[in-house]
Amino acid sequence: MKTTTKSVEDPCCVDERTGIGGLVPVNDAISRGLSLARKVDGIEVVELDEAIGRVLAEDLLAPFPLPPFDNSAMDGYVFRSEDLSGVGPWRLRVAGRVAAGDNANKAGAVGEGEAFRIFTGAGIPKGGDTVVMQERVRRLGDFIELENPVTPGSCIRRQAEDAAKDSLLLPKGSLIGAREIGAIASVGLPRIRVRRKVRIALFCTGSELRQPGESLAPGQIYNSNRFILMAALRQPWIELSNMGAVVDDPDALRAALTHAAASVDMVVTTGGVSVGEEDHMVEQLRSAGGRIEVMKIAMKPGKPLSVGTLNGAVFVGLPGNPVAAFTTWKIIGSRIAEEMSGQGTNEVSVSQVEASESFTRRPGRQEFRPAKIVGFSPDGRPKVQLLDQSFSAKISLICKSDGFAVIPAHSDRIASGDRLDFVQL
Repeated sequence: MKTTTKSVEDPCCVDERTGIGGLVPVNDAISRGLSLARKVDGIEVVELDEAIGRVLAEDLLAPFPLPPFDNSAMDGYVFRSEDLSGVGPWRLRVAGRVAAGDNANKAGAVGEGEAFRIFTGAGIPKGGDTVVMQERVRRLGDFIELENPVTPGSCIRRQAEDAAKDSLLLPKGSLIGAREIGAIASVGLPRIRVRRKVRIALFCTGSELRQPGESLAPGQIYNSNRFILMAALRQPWIELSNMGAVVDDPDALRAALTHAAASVDMVVTTGGVSVGEEDHMVEQLRSAGGRIEVMKIAMKPGKPLSVGTLNGAVFVGLPGNPVAAFTTWKIIGSRIAEEMSGQGTNEVSVSQVEASESFTRRPGRQEFRPAKIVGFSPDGRPKVQLLDQSFSAKISLICKSDGFAVIPAHSDRIASGDRLDFVQL
């Protein structure tokens, strides 16, 4: 029997509030995190070339029809459809010419038995109601000849067929990408109102961490989490404050948390959120006056994730293992940040794939397993190979993978051909 996951927020993992062994289901962790998110309230007016990647602050209405006038969809000839009466071929005299950018109203009127040469985007001159593409006519000096009838109104883009005046072009909350910036430019706006950037502070914890380029002593590792999260957080709608690494010292952690929360909307950390003797983050957050709303997730990787608040800032404490930090940010943390930015949608994009081989697993946590596309099923669905089951610290695996295969928490076996949700990277 095929196993199909319905979403990355799998409600089947455990009890709705606490889950197995007190673990919070992924969907519940997301909901609680989103409930803490408050949309940033500042608005900025930016030049159009600086608006790419920003979040639209208000609805954009079309100030005039799009297109603003009837125009030709083809290079060809415009004429009166009534001149193609009876049986062809028909011969029309070329009496004018209209190019894109010309004032069609000054080009004269298309008269009986006449055609005007016209180019793509040019306005339709008075009297003309049909365009024939140039490939369907034969030019004979000052005349064109048509052998086949042409449907009246052909090859004309009508005024307002794209958007009527005052219609909604873009809703507020739109993330301005290539399509959106094109729509804004098409109505002639040189600048646009966007929400201010979400201010996020990032620091990694761990006395063992060293920066790339430094020498490693025994027991030390390079701080890959810092660069993973820097890359994920360097979005045009985010203002990032990179605080580097903080040692596993309670006082230092509390000071870093307090300093960060005083000036940002969100504090993101990695490490120190598990239950070891050197994991001080949650304790120090509470000591600084913060609250934890989510702790211990029924998610693999990412069980130690913590979400809360401190002095009005949202706190997202990611696990210290690199793949776990990357995954929990992708699935949960980024959605909270997107909600704060005012983006109209913050769903993780999910597609369907098939498992290329069978395997068993220990149920209880919803799993986001690195997977590689290795082929396609007869109906065109991607087939994926699921990579190593023990992967939360193996950063090389996410470099080899195309995305995460989402395994429902209750599943203890996946058969070859079973369908799974897939979060593409």
